[in-house]
Amino acid sequence: MAADSAAPSERPAHTRTQHAIRLLVLMDRTGEAVADGDPPAAVKVVRSELRLQAMDFWMRNPDYLADELIAAVDAGALAVGFLDVARGLLEDPEPDLHYYPMPRWFYGAYEAIDDAMALLETYGLATFRRSGEPGSKSHRNQMFLTAAGERAVEELTADPVLGWYVRQAELVALVAGDTVGSRLKDRQYEQATYAGTDLGLDIAPITEHVHKRLDALAPGAAGGSEDGRA
Repeated sequence: MAADSAAPSERPAHTRTQHAIRLLVLMDRTGEAVADGDPPAAVKVVRSELRLQAMDFWMRNPDYLADELIAAVDAGALAVGFLDVARGLLEDPEPDLHYYPMPRWFYGAYEAIDDAMALLETYGLATFRRSGEPGSKSHRNQMFLTAAGERAVEELTADPVLGWYVRQAELVALVAGDTVGSRLKDRQYEQATYAGTDLGLDIAPITEHVHKRLDALAPGAAGGSEDGRA
C-alpha cells in the first residue's frame, strides 16, 4: 500500500451516533431541494449514496479535506485565506479528534450507512429510499432530510462541541459543490495513497504530503486573514 505515513494500528472508536450526526449535517449542508414524488416530510435530499459516501470520507479525514481546500485555492476557486483553514485542519486538535478512517472497496471509500440512517429515521430526522435491484444500473439510494432534521442541525450549530460537525460539513460543501458522486470519487482516487490501498484496508493519512503542499504555497505559520472563513 502506497502511503506517506503509517496507517493507525487500530481504528478509533466509532459509534453509530457519530456516523448518524455526520450524515445528518451533510444532508443539511449539501442536500438539494426536494421535488414532486419525494416523501412529504422531506425538505432536502442527497440523491446519490456514492456522493454521500465521498463527502463522508472528507468529513472523517481532515487531511484529505485540507488538500482539497489547498487545490481550490491554487486553482483560484477559493480565497487565499482558506489556506489558514487548511492549516487548522492539519494542526488543530479538534479535527484530529474526529479522524475516523474508511476502508477502500471497489468504488472507493465506503462504510454501510444503513444503521446510521435507521437511527435518524427512528427519531424522524431523515428517511432512506431505495429503488431498483441491488447491483443493477437502476439501483439507487436516496437520503432525505426532514424538517425535524433541519431543526436538529440548527441546534447542533449552536452547540459548543457538536457544532464542529456543521462547520466541517460546510467545508465539505465548498469542495464538493454540485459535483456528482462518481466525479468526487475520481478526485479522491487521484491521491496515490487512496488509490494504492488494498481492498478492505483503511485508507491511510496523507498529512505529511499536505503539510508540504501547504508550506509551498504559504511558507511558515499562517496567520489570520480577512479572506478566510469567518
